[in-house]
Amino acid sequence: MKLKLTILIIALSVCTIQAQIKTPQPSPSATINESIGLTDVSIEYSRPSARGRVIFGNLVPFGKLWRTGANANTKISFKTDVEIGGKTLKKGTYAIYSIPNKEHWDIIFYKDANNWGLPQKWDDSKVAAKTKAKVEKMPFSIETFTIGIGDLANSKSGSLYMLWDDTSVSFNINTPTDAIASKSIEAVMAGPSANDYFRAGSYYFKSGKDLNKALEWVSKATEMNPDAFWMFREKSLIQAKMGDKKGAIASAKQSLAGAEKSKNDDYIKMNKESIEKWSK
Repeated sequence: MKLKLTILIIALSVCTIQAQIKTPQPSPSATINESIGLTDVSIEYSRPSARGRVIFGNLVPFGKLWRTGANANTKISFKTDVEIGGKTLKKGTYAIYSIPNKEHWDIIFYKDANNWGLPQKWDDSKVAAKTKAKVEKMPFSIETFTIGIGDLANSKSGSLYMLWDDTSVSFNINTPTDAIASKSIEAVMAGPSANDYFRAGSYYFKSGKDLNKALEWVSKATEMNPDAFWMFREKSLIQAKMGDKKGAIASAKQSLAGAEKSKNDDYIKMNKESIEKWSK
C-alpha cells in the first residue's frame, strides 16, 4: 500500500511540473554588452511598457527616487575605472538609480547592486558617484523603456541613453583608453618579459624542440630575474639534458641558494638531489 501511495505522489508531482504555465514577463529582462574604447560595459535591466499610461510625472513621479526600470535594480558593470560627472568610478558593478525631474534627471551609482528595486534602507555611504542627465523631448513615443550606449566615435567616451514615452535622457562615460593603449604599446615595444622568455624556453624544453633555443630563452629570463630560483632550476635541467653537467650544477646551485632564501623545501630537495647526481 505504501509503495502504491509513493508512486501516486510521484506521478502527481510529475503532472504538476508538466502542467506549469509559461507566460511572457510584463517587463522582460534585457542585457547589453558594449565596448567604449578599451573598456567593456554591461547593463542588466527590466523593460516596463507604457500601455497607454502617462509615464513621467505620473507613473514615475518627479522628484522621487526610481529604480530606473522594473523588478530588480538596473545593474551596470565596468571592466576598468571610468569617469562620470567629473568623478572616477572604480571598475565593478553598480545599481543605477535615478530621480527624474522635468528638466533633468539625477543619476546615482549605488555600490549595493543586489536589491529588488529600491533598497529597504538607503545608505549615502554606498553612493559611488552622481551625475545629471538633461531631459530632451522626442517627436515620437517609445512604448518600452530602453537603455543603450552610443556616440562611440572617438574611442574614449560614450553616451548612456534612456528612452521611454517621449522622453530621452543621456550622460557621458569617459574611459581611460589612452592610458590602457599606451601601457600596452610600451609593454610590447619594450620586448618580451622574463616570464615570456621563461614560458617560451620551458615549452621548447618540455616539448623536445630546439634545446639551444630553449637554453637561450631561459638564460635571458634568469638574467632579467636573478632571484627566480624556479627559472634557474629549469635552466639546470636543460643544461643537463644537453650534456653540460658543469653548467647544470652551477645553475642548480643558484637555484638552491634562492630556494633556501625563500625557504622553499621542494626546490631545496630537488636541487640537492640533482647536484649530487650530476657530480658523480
